[in-house]
Amino acid sequence: MNRREFLKTSAGFLAAATSGNMLTIACKPARKQQIKFEPVIGKNFLAPALKLTPDGGLYQQTYFDVTPYSPSERYLVVSKFPFQDRMPVVGDTAEVCIIDTHEQTIQTVYKTKSWGLQTGTNAQWGATDSYVYCNDIIGGTTVCVRVDIDTGETSAFCGPMYSVAANDSCVVGFPLELFDVTQLGYGCPPASPGAFQSLPPGASETEGIWRTDLKTNKKKLIVSLADAAAVLPSPPERDCTYYFWHSKFNRQGTRVYNVVRCILAGNLGVHNPANITFKPDGTELCYATPGRLPWGAGGGHPNWHPDGEHLIRHLKFEDGKNYFVKFKYDGSTFEKLSRKILGGGHPSVEKGGRYLITDAFKTDGEQKTVSLRLADLEADEAKIVCTLPSIKWEGRLPDAVFRLDGHPCWSRDYKKVTIQAANVRGERHLYLVDLSAILSPR
Repeated sequence: MNRREFLKTSAGFLAAATSGNMLTIACKPARKQQIKFEPVIGKNFLAPALKLTPDGGLYQQTYFDVTPYSPSERYLVVSKFPFQDRMPVVGDTAEVCIIDTHEQTIQTVYKTKSWGLQTGTNAQWGATDSYVYCNDIIGGTTVCVRVDIDTGETSAFCGPMYSVAANDSCVVGFPLELFDVTQLGYGCPPASPGAFQSLPPGASETEGIWRTDLKTNKKKLIVSLADAAAVLPSPPERDCTYYFWHSKFNRQGTRVYNVVRCILAGNLGVHNPANITFKPDGTELCYATPGRLPWGAGGGHPNWHPDGEHLIRHLKFEDGKNYFVKFKYDGSTFEKLSRKILGGGHPSVEKGGRYLITDAFKTDGEQKTVSLRLADLEADEAKIVCTLPSIKWEGRLPDAVFRLDGHPCWSRDYKKVTIQAANVRGERHLYLVDLSAILSPR
């Protein structure tokens, strides 16, 4: 990475300072646009809902386990797409936007060439309301970028970012160039359609999860694919290629979970992900679900429990049905959260562990909808809070990457939920559902 390449990035502003090997430029944020949060009236809604993003754009949050809310909950960060009916390639730019909930404004603070149709620009907050993090393609490599939302000062680092530590000390991630070979929409765009980078067969000893120190701007390989393969209880078939996928710090910053995937020779079908965890320095590497098949077990979407010690996901059991489960980071405990409530979607629980949210989909002719499900694990019952329009891609577009998952995400106070849905024109937007009146106080 060099200064000249950084100045050619989608930021496109004059350099203000260079500190060591970390490149910093001054970027003037775009003008704030006044918007109006629109109440959504729907049939059988159990809680009030608002559409947060303005018509005429294509917006979404990062993922179901990355809250768009800033630490103070005044701001939300969203991605704005230039289109939603084709896959991006290098040169197509998306915007990182900040919504001010007090002023009801939206403002573009950065434009990036690194984005995908499922996780957007991967924009997320760190320890304060001052900075948002995303990635950009600099010198042909996708690296972490930090943006000061007030001044526009933007710094580029030497490693990739999939998750930022809660104290802003570091970021971790697998190279985003290698994501889309196992599933489209989560990494960075290829140079040309379908030209995704890949790894040679086996479990690489030189590629894996990189940790980038945000103070020194030095990166280190902390967990290689070979390290991960070594802790799995049984390898898949021979002639396979290992990849990493999602990485996520717990909210305490003490551990990282990671998803391991594997492609068999001659078969691009993806084996169900295995879950591993490790400390931020790569030590204490654990397979998190002993006693369960590491490959082909069904279910998915792991997420940290707010206690930082456990994870939740849904998993297929011997009866052929999916259930929500909870397990400790080292695999020492494992339990069904309910034997009655069926699992599915993108689940997460609030800090007390009583309430779980997830999404569910329904197609009726040409209409597709997404519902917010709320499960009360103490009462052992689940209900639909609201149902919103989604995008029916089937029959119109060639791949499920064009879908619009709900990806419901708790606010930091665990009283509100943001969820992705569509407006009447089929544009993707971010909605807010206030659950405070239907959650029992603890």
